[in-house]
Amino acid sequence: MRLSFPSPEFDDLVAGVCHGSATEAEMRALNELLRSNPKARDEYLLRIELHTRLASESDLFSQLAEAAAICRLPDSNAGIQQSIFPLNPPVRARRRRLAQVLALAACLTLIAGGAWALWFKGSATRNGATSTAVAMLTRTVDAQWGQSTEPPRVGGALERGTLRLKSGLAQVVFYSGARAVIEGPAELQLVSPVEAVCPHGRLLLEVPPPARGFRLRTPQLNVVDLGTSFGISATGGQSEVHVFKGKVELVSGTAAKRSLDEGQAVVVQGRGQPRLTAASAETFASLFEFQQRSLASEAFRYEQWQFANAKLNQDPSLLVHLDFESPGGTEWTLRNAAERNRSVREAIIVGCARVEGRWREKAALEFQSVNDRVRLAIPGEFQALTLSAWVCVKGLDRQFNSLFMSDGFDPGTVHWLVRNDGVLGITVFGPDPGKFQILASPSVLSLDTLGMWQHLAVVLDGKARRVIHYLNGFPVSQHPLKFGPPFRVGSAELGNWNARNGPNPAPALIRNLSGALDEFELFSRALTDAEIRELYAKGKPGL
Repeated sequence: MRLSFPSPEFDDLVAGVCHGSATEAEMRALNELLRSNPKARDEYLLRIELHTRLASESDLFSQLAEAAAICRLPDSNAGIQQSIFPLNPPVRARRRRLAQVLALAACLTLIAGGAWALWFKGSATRNGATSTAVAMLTRTVDAQWGQSTEPPRVGGALERGTLRLKSGLAQVVFYSGARAVIEGPAELQLVSPVEAVCPHGRLLLEVPPPARGFRLRTPQLNVVDLGTSFGISATGGQSEVHVFKGKVELVSGTAAKRSLDEGQAVVVQGRGQPRLTAASAETFASLFEFQQRSLASEAFRYEQWQFANAKLNQDPSLLVHLDFESPGGTEWTLRNAAERNRSVREAIIVGCARVEGRWREKAALEFQSVNDRVRLAIPGEFQALTLSAWVCVKGLDRQFNSLFMSDGFDPGTVHWLVRNDGVLGITVFGPDPGKFQILASPSVLSLDTLGMWQHLAVVLDGKARRVIHYLNGFPVSQHPLKFGPPFRVGSAELGNWNARNGPNPAPALIRNLSGALDEFELFSRALTDAEIRELYAKGKPGL
């Protein structure tokens, strides 16, 4: 048999799989469809997860009904299909009543499942656009930017456009492999992975063999690299190129094309003819010192963070502070650095690899497999909670990628995660079993942010009945909170989740993080916008 999606036959067959009535031929047809159709595969996994939860949670029907009621469905021409499953052979009255109940349950499952799918997936198809960046910002020293938009961040991708550096130093690595160190004040226009324009300023370029042919233009010069290290200075209507290694080819105005060898330099004033001179390394001394100054700047930022943490750890509302640098009694434990709370003394590392954090001296933990996690138990009930973490997301491999989640679905607990479309989400479970509220931000983590250190935070304000999501110190969404305190945490995990489900949980219940963490804080109060910005400011890698 051949199976299509969407279709009533697909609905019937998935229901048959859930109830163990599918035949071998039907299973072969379903497997063939799932291998070739990603949308059908996503829908199948979602329905299997819902069936698994229905089988393991006695109160889940009320929970699913609540989900269908609270989810805001986006405008779409595609409605949620319902299926009525035929029951053969005919049944007696008692069994007929049971069949009606099961049919109603199936319909409710599909309705809630559709709402669940629409909320979690956002749309039936994800945006497949790839990055259009041409370079990345790798390091800075005392950089002050003159950008009219948000300043670039270390580790961030750089699109085509203009960088305006008011002061300090910045290193840009083009995707071709060419590496430029810029000294402010300077302006650099990024044209492509192999071309840039410097209207004014000073920069030092290192072009390895794979980037041979890199082109850099100033108002007076057009320089084509032939595998070199050279400096450019463009100020006051004058352009200079100094070759420190290898050779460049240059064109100036009406002058003929010429080659410039190692140790040579050319100066062009206005529309005048090029004047040959000797290359001067002293002119670019501060740029040659970039590596040493960058390392010193990183060490200084790391010390500033340590001093700020010493003060933070005295906050009586700080329940947990894992800086991933304070070892516990063994190599697989982390000490809770919060000085005023001793109800949580340490967290337990399961798996994970120790890696470099935001700075070279800073330790972090990397989460790679379904086994990796950090476990801890936090007793008590709270009127408000604030969760804060520095995260380097390497990939959004799962439909739901765990940041910090309480075990299971106990009343009053929370699940903090990142969806595979870059949405920040937190689920708050109400005081009654089976009741919960999902609060999601817009999509804020894009492909270009993967591999960068990001500060994520969420505030649950029980008194004001609201939830606020933050990214890098600034709020990205605010939501009314239906359920009030008390909130609980109990047994919980960083970077993974103990679903407390059956021995064979559905794939969507596997929610391990692919990335690294190097700081986590949990407060028993609602931090203000200013306090969240301060957490970000004290911990961001660059000034």
